[in-house]
Amino acid sequence: MAATETDSAKRGKTKDTTPLVDTDVHEGIRSLEELLPYVAPKWQSLLTSPGWHWYAPNGTEALPYLAPITHGRAEWLDPDGEAHNTDPELTAQHLFEEEGVSHAVLNGFMHFSRYKTDPEFITAMASAYNDWQIDTWLEKDQRFRGSVHCHAQYPEQAAREIDRAAEHPSMVQVFLPFDDTRQFGDPFYRPIFEAAARNDLAVSFHHSCANKTILGYPRYYVEWHTLAAPQSGMGHATSLLFSGLFDELPELRVILLETGVSWVPWLLFRADQQYREVRANVPWVRRLPSEIFRDNIRVATQPITEVNSRELMKIIELGDLEKVFVFATDYPHYDADSADVIGSLPDDIRNRIRYENAFDAFPRIARDAA
Repeated sequence: MAATETDSAKRGKTKDTTPLVDTDVHEGIRSLEELLPYVAPKWQSLLTSPGWHWYAPNGTEALPYLAPITHGRAEWLDPDGEAHNTDPELTAQHLFEEEGVSHAVLNGFMHFSRYKTDPEFITAMASAYNDWQIDTWLEKDQRFRGSVHCHAQYPEQAAREIDRAAEHPSMVQVFLPFDDTRQFGDPFYRPIFEAAARNDLAVSFHHSCANKTILGYPRYYVEWHTLAAPQSGMGHATSLLFSGLFDELPELRVILLETGVSWVPWLLFRADQQYREVRANVPWVRRLPSEIFRDNIRVATQPITEVNSRELMKIIELGDLEKVFVFATDYPHYDADSADVIGSLPDDIRNRIRYENAFDAFPRIARDAA
């Protein structure tokens, strides 16, 4: 990412003053004890229990690999090696002042829905995190936009939490981690999507260390990092398309985060071909999957560096994807992207990725920016 305007000038970069919506920013929490003021007394002892050492608030949950990477970029770490994403002011400096982001959508690291046990406690934790996020981030700087976290394995409770937290005007989406045990197109999850739609919220999905590839955890980290996220994105997108979700909720927007970009045309070609052959299997789906995808699903660009600008344009043209891609840094990770990576695209496509497609996905941001 850009460090300073001086650095940008050295690279010959002209500062783009159009809006820039960052759809994947990971704010951190220094300690779960920060949530204590937001939980009922009956949960406080559990929250501070040593048994929760495995619940990693800053994304350091264990993978079965010796990953050859660091968690965050070196310039965003303090002398103790902690990421600056626990400090709203420093995060604002990095994103708003240095990178030129106009709206930063916070996704955190707290993947509550991947826990299948202790539903009452996990639900209370998600609610506490939402209130902490509002007080610590959203009330400090209106350029930060929030995500409603919930326990998706208990959809009715999750829907109530969405209705509650969505009362804050800076909440713009529901955040869910990809799940490996049930497809999100399953009617089991409908209350969550219905709650998002009635509150003008998007629904975003993000992979986590709990995601496996189709063959489980492969032998090497590089294999996992190559396959796990795009396979999850393809699997759940296909489920949403063929379940009839968007026929029932045509105004709903779904965003797939950190899955890459190059798989999208292939999936649309394949899904359309299969729909033409066996559409009798899903009579409730009344349009080609590719048409539904273009209208209702957005894909975040990070890591866009798997392709160059020329190749990205070919992907967009190949799949008619002008409305699909939205920008993301993935701050503060080591492989975070800069808006520089889309700087050489044609103006109309660059503006689509910088803000127009995001405004479509996030009606609350669009209204504020109008």
